[in-house]
Amino acid sequence: MKESLARDIMIKDLYTIKSNSKVGLARLKMMRHGVGGLPVVNDKGTLLGMITLRDIDLAGLDVSNLTVEDLMTTNLVKGNENTTLKQIVELMVKTGVQRIPVVDKEEKLIGLVTQTSVIKHALAFDLL
Repeated sequence: MKESLARDIMIKDLYTIKSNSKVGLARLKMMRHGVGGLPVVNDKGTLLGMITLRDIDLAGLDVSNLTVEDLMTTNLVKGNENTTLKQIVELMVKTGVQRIPVVDKEEKLIGLVTQTSVIKHALAFDLL
């Protein structure tokens, strides 16, 4: 069996948000779509950061005046479409992140690998 790559595992139909959006909109979008985090992109689709429900919760009660840019994480662990499943799992374990954005050579977001997508892939191919 060939080695699984990020392109085989990643979620391609993504929910994203812009950095100038209000934090309340980010929270609403996450709750509506049942996700715990959103990639933050600019108008060209370039990855700028990630915002999670945890980021919002840690900010405190009144986040009404804050924008996504105020809370997003910019120092991200990223992969490309050729990052192997083993490398992805190692990155998740080493850094404790639950989501790894997949970008192209221009840093444009092309997908997202989550713990759930890794597990679904492993189950589908009887890797567990």
